[in-house]
Amino acid sequence: MDSNKKRIKLTLKNISKSFYTRKEVFEAVNNISLDVYENEFLVILGPGQCGKSVLLNMISGLEMPTAGTVKFAEEKEAEVGFVFQKTAVFPWKTVVQNVEFALQLKGVDKKERRKRAQYLIDLVGLHGFENSYPRQLSGGMKQRVGIARAYCSDPQILLMDEPFGALDAQTRYQMEDEVLRIWEKEKRTVIFVTNNIEEAVYLGDRIILLSECPASVKEIYELSLPRPRDYVDPEFLRIREMIEENTDLAL
Repeated sequence: MDSNKKRIKLTLKNISKSFYTRKEVFEAVNNISLDVYENEFLVILGPGQCGKSVLLNMISGLEMPTAGTVKFAEEKEAEVGFVFQKTAVFPWKTVVQNVEFALQLKGVDKKERRKRAQYLIDLVGLHGFENSYPRQLSGGMKQRVGIARAYCSDPQILLMDEPFGALDAQTRYQMEDEVLRIWEKEKRTVIFVTNNIEEAVYLGDRIILLSECPASVKEIYELSLPRPRDYVDPEFLRIREMIEENTDLAL
């Protein structure tokens, strides 16, 4: 992706985050500056507990930075969707009720919100499961519900915090393909957090490699690999090895 031709969607400027206790100050994020572009698939890659989720929380507004600014291109804050690692679906609601929940909170007419929810249920491959409850779904299917729900409110930016980390390898590969298919269909700016190098190279237009805690930008990788990508393609393997040599992350 040529960043010079892309419109900036979000700017992080000198973002830092510290947590204070009675005994000490814990610094989670240290002076991160970054532009995020419209419709790009941006991957934030870093080791566990390095501050990736804290950074995502500041972008979403769930946490405020100790220093620095989070600025959206629009004058008002952009609509942000969030997909969490743990499947945060309501167990007492059906698939369609979970997906339409954000629109229900906004007071959208039932007919209109059901139409939007049904479109997204079909898009994520859950047609026929509209009236199923989460207990009747597999882990991968629950994450599809989470993705559909995040898209349902028509977010300008979709945040995904290690959404496939708890899935088995086969389901994880399937979900990577699914999220790319949905992204290509429903173009949005996606910020995807992972600690898996292969996943980062498979998904990203750009990879922001973070350091150990406190998180700072260690390297930025621009990827020009065409999609669909192949895990055993020589160029894929070269990029993976290059990133691996620059980090302590395990594959």
